Amino acid sequence: MTGTDTNVGKTTVSCALLHEFARRGHTTVGMKPVAAGRENGVWQDVINLQQASNITPPQALVNPYALTAPIAPHLSASQDGVHIELAVIRQAYDGLRAQAQIVIVEGAGGFLVPLNDEHDTGDLAKLLELPVILVIGMRLGCLNHALLSTHAIRAKGLVLAGWVANQLEPDMLCLAENIDTLRMRIPAPLLGVLPFLPSAGVEKFAGLLRLP
Repeated sequence: MTGTDTNVGKTTVSCALLHEFARRGHTTVGMKPVAAGRENGVWQDVINLQQASNITPPQALVNPYALTAPIAPHLSASQDGVHIELAVIRQAYDGLRAQAQIVIVEGAGGFLVPLNDEHDTGDLAKLLELPVILVIGMRLGCLNHALLSTHAIRAKGLVLAGWVANQLEPDMLCLAENIDTLRMRIPAPLLGVLPFLPSAGVEKFAGLLRLP
């Protein structure tokens, strides 16, 4: 699971998909390989994914790297004196795959956010051989961000399994027209449009998604 930016709804969509797969009878678990930003002593995205999963593997598998500062992962890791190793994440992922039928891996920020001096989240998706779902935060500028992200995903040789349009503003101008533009230009299915509903639970959003 990747996004056109940070705070565009990756965790919401990940949790919604976990609920839907569980409803269909699968064992599910969410994984946040790198979480950057502790709030009140916790990493909220990790907690949300754990609550949406229907198995409870060890925390070290769900979230191998829990970093303090809410900044780019490689910078947060440097401040914490940590070096993010893709091999460590791969080992944790393999551990989750051995326990669950569905593992949804949520990236950090956008698709090309650096994880260390050599690798970014796109390299991680490539290593794990995962199809990618792109969450597009619907706001001014989203067309360019979405199409650049689509290009980057395909340039890595990865499969773009689909995309989700997440309305971030209550009154975005030309919302439907923007979605239609993306439909024409993104060579992958639209999996759902999430309306601006700040207080809605992920179970409601799950019903708005069409699984790839």
